[in-house]
Amino acid sequence: METAEKIRKAYVDYVLETGQQPTTVFQFAKKLKLAEADFYNDYASFDAIEADVWLGLFEQARKTVDADETYQGYSVREKLLAFYYTWIELLKAQRSFVVYSYGRLKGDTAGATPMQKARARNKAMRNQVLHPFKDAFYDYARDLLAEGRESKEVEPRPFVTDRYPDALWAQTLFVLDFWVRDVSKGFEKTDSAIEKAVNTAFDLIGRSPLDTLFDFAKFVYQNK
Repeated sequence: METAEKIRKAYVDYVLETGQQPTTVFQFAKKLKLAEADFYNDYASFDAIEADVWLGLFEQARKTVDADETYQGYSVREKLLAFYYTWIELLKAQRSFVVYSYGRLKGDTAGATPMQKARARNKAMRNQVLHPFKDAFYDYARDLLAEGRESKEVEPRPFVTDRYPDALWAQTLFVLDFWVRDVSKGFEKTDSAIEKAVNTAFDLIGRSPLDTLFDFAKFVYQNK
């Protein structure tokens, strides 16, 4: 087992057993019979380990769908659905850790006012732990959207098109938050939430009667 994997596994076990991060890197490394310097060769902090776990789950989901020949023939809408379903299945295998990490990122809001809870949630979404995952997802989203523009599933719109990746990232956070809170059998409500969220997103970024009206108005203006 590589050192990074050994550290990552030990960290996950530790937080699941104690409900919190280790006190110091020195003590944590000592229990693993590693020099503190060996820890820092792979990770700059405990948060860096969590960031690696989140990124790893995303990369595994993307690699899984990309390797599926059926997926390659899907529409862009279907590809995003397949990705979310695959991602959630991978999250299920590490649900205890994901719930712990996500809850820590959101902050302890027990007894907090609605305003305090909102601030904690907003702060969590900017947390460095999610940034590597976010950056990787944005690359994936841009690839999907570019494919969607070619297939006419995604409608380019002035001042709005550049914000489409932001919308898909917000949707991803919605799916994650919904799944963490989902108590339905087999997380069946999450499956429904994914379907509704993706269909709504593509109904909005796809071509609509308003686009037809805009094209007509533009044609009339250019030919008056």
